[in-house]
Amino acid sequence: MSAIDERRNAGRVVVGMRADAALFLPRPLRTSACVCFFRAMKRAAWTLAWLLLGCHAAKAPVSQPDDPSRLRSPEAFAQVRDMGSRSQALFREASKVMLHPRCTNCHPPDDTPRQLASQRPHDPPVARGNEGQGVPGMECASCHQDVNLELARVPGAPNWHLAPIEAAWLGRTPSQICEQLKDPTRNGGKTLQAIVDHAANDALVAWGWSPGHDREPAPGTQEIYGALMQAWLDTGAHCPQGGLP
Repeated sequence: MSAIDERRNAGRVVVGMRADAALFLPRPLRTSACVCFFRAMKRAAWTLAWLLLGCHAAKAPVSQPDDPSRLRSPEAFAQVRDMGSRSQALFREASKVMLHPRCTNCHPPDDTPRQLASQRPHDPPVARGNEGQGVPGMECASCHQDVNLELARVPGAPNWHLAPIEAAWLGRTPSQICEQLKDPTRNGGKTLQAIVDHAANDALVAWGWSPGHDREPAPGTQEIYGALMQAWLDTGAHCPQGGLP
């Protein structure tokens, strides 16, 4: 019998043999039997590991990266049991709208409105004025009508104007905007419910989702944005911590 045949026979023997019984085999067969035995155990261990890994992967939830162009509804945060943490998460989600150029362009920290996604200074140059509606001879309503002028590429909505400088959002973090909205000295003396109603129903706010002339709209819809703000208020109006999303 050749050495190869001996090893093959040893492999057949060890399949139905206890490890201690292999000690009574002749030395060549015993060595081959032990090698075959441990190789078989190694293959079995790897097979079991892969099966367990596959089961775990099938049960584990798939974590999707956050998409800044998608606005999640309040129901997406229902699994956050702590109300404070849920409130913070709701506001951070709503801040996707607040920090979008459709909103920040009209919430500048200075007297100059911005334009386009690049947030460049308004062209032609204009100034805020006393009421946020421009200066005499260059008032907002001189160009911006109640609707978008598609041929002239001029955006428009009712009561077109800049937000008060105390309500600047450009360059702010969600945490800073949240604290600002809760401060009556910086929110126009409004209640939080009035601010939520403004977000959900104001016609100028609604323009952010219908900006016209190939302008990128704000994420989601005004309905979802209003619902997020209401849910934020209902869960305690807690402010998120940290920097930009």
